[in-house]
Amino acid sequence: MARSVFIFNTHDLPHRAGEMREYQLSLPVSEAIGVDLLSIKPTQVISVELRITSVDEGVLATGEITALATGECGRCLDPINWPIDEAFTELFYYETAASRAMEKGKKGGKNFAKRDEKKDVDLEADELTFMIGDEIDLELPIRDAVILNLPVNPLCSEECPGLCQGCGEKWINLPADHAHNPEDPRWAALKGLNL
Repeated sequence: MARSVFIFNTHDLPHRAGEMREYQLSLPVSEAIGVDLLSIKPTQVISVELRITSVDEGVLATGEITALATGECGRCLDPINWPIDEAFTELFYYETAASRAMEKGKKGGKNFAKRDEKKDVDLEADELTFMIGDEIDLELPIRDAVILNLPVNPLCSEECPGLCQGCGEKWINLPADHAHNPEDPRWAALKGLNL
């Protein structure tokens, strides 16, 4: 199985709180990242300015993502390009620090939650992101930063009039008096009736 391009090895970062390293990454996308009408397509590249900082609990990763999403307008179906410039911050817990925190949570029960209210940290296991050895997986924070900031119904412009429902032509290419007179089939039998 091929190694994910989103796996980043932090072996250069000492495990002393306050140590920091910066990296420039170019990550080729192997599957689309986005929503139905707008996404970063496979073979495109996501540029990441990554800063990793060693903290007591693990490694804090912050990054700036730049890429180009392509898709189609939700009204007229014209192709559009959508520049992406987003940021993310994710704390990757050391395996040992995370297991200690989880054990404290189990031993302390409800009192543990009250004692740590000041920290406002929810230690639910499914919400924590763990390191695997010295490696961090940037896929989830990058996907979240991209997908949560893409419009669900992208438009080529705010004034896009869309398509005519009757003939499917773009309203911008049709004359101002363009109209369709839809006939209701329920009244068709009365059309030939002379009163």
